Amino acid sequence: MVSRIGVHDSVGVLFPPSHLRDAIAGAGPTVEVVETDEVAACDALVTFTYDDAFLAADLEWIHSIQAGVDRFPFDELRDRGISLTNSTGVHGDAVGEMAVGYMLQFARRLHVYRDGQSDGSWNRPEWDEPFTIAGESLCVVGLGTLGRGIANRGAVLGMDVVGVKRTPVPVDFVSTVYPTDRLHEAIADARFVAAAVPLTEQTEGLIGTEEIAAMRDDAYLINVARGGVVDEAALLDALEADALAGAAIDVFETEPLPADSRFWDREDVIVTPHTAGSTVEYGERVAAIVRENARRLAAGESLANAVV
Repeated sequence: MVSRIGVHDSVGVLFPPSHLRDAIAGAGPTVEVVETDEVAACDALVTFTYDDAFLAADLEWIHSIQAGVDRFPFDELRDRGISLTNSTGVHGDAVGEMAVGYMLQFARRLHVYRDGQSDGSWNRPEWDEPFTIAGESLCVVGLGTLGRGIANRGAVLGMDVVGVKRTPVPVDFVSTVYPTDRLHEAIADARFVAAAVPLTEQTEGLIGTEEIAAMRDDAYLINVARGGVVDEAALLDALEADALAGAAIDVFETEPLPADSRFWDREDVIVTPHTAGSTVEYGERVAAIVRENARRLAAGESLANAVV
């Protein structure tokens, strides 16, 4: 029985912990903002980060405010009888709009104009640089909530959308769904390739030297998945060799992105600080999952968005 839910202060990376506390309040259990040394007094924890102290606490349930849970030790949680849930399903619209924003920036050269504004430049692009995304091809690698959010928005804007999915069943707005063993074929003709898979043993380094070589030299890579999904060294090599037109990257192997990273100074790269899923409704959406799972625990029902 969960009687006290702790909102870990690490959620402050994305929104005020008190905001999430207030949004969850009324679910039945007491809800309080806690620091790591106070977690042991809780039955359940809502958190952004993971700390080994969570294993030592007598928790029944941990909820990750992100969809990605690669930082959590599944086996150890399972051995301790701690359930783990995540926030899958809350990011589809925000990430979809972010990916479209990247594509529009590249197509309409908005990132170049914005950079020029800072030093008062009035430079028109070469006649053959701007293009429209209607009629262009988009391959979405991973067709879960994030990938579908990208795919349907691309299709509505007139793009030819294909996708890659472990189980290649039909997906709305996607003309062709390829299995993962046909990844190279799927990305070969795409002007834009968007990575939207979770980070697992199977997807780590999924987009590497061979995959980037399979892409068109006028293609753009978008990563809204996890940093480990894309081989950053291989991507930089391709960009420096003009083997790709550009990349938009929201997630990196090391975050924050180090100040000496070569990504910072490239005009053909758009860097965003892991914010593709950010929206003012984020906290309320997470709270809705937590409230529902608090109800389910009380009723002896299985948890929504269960990972462990």
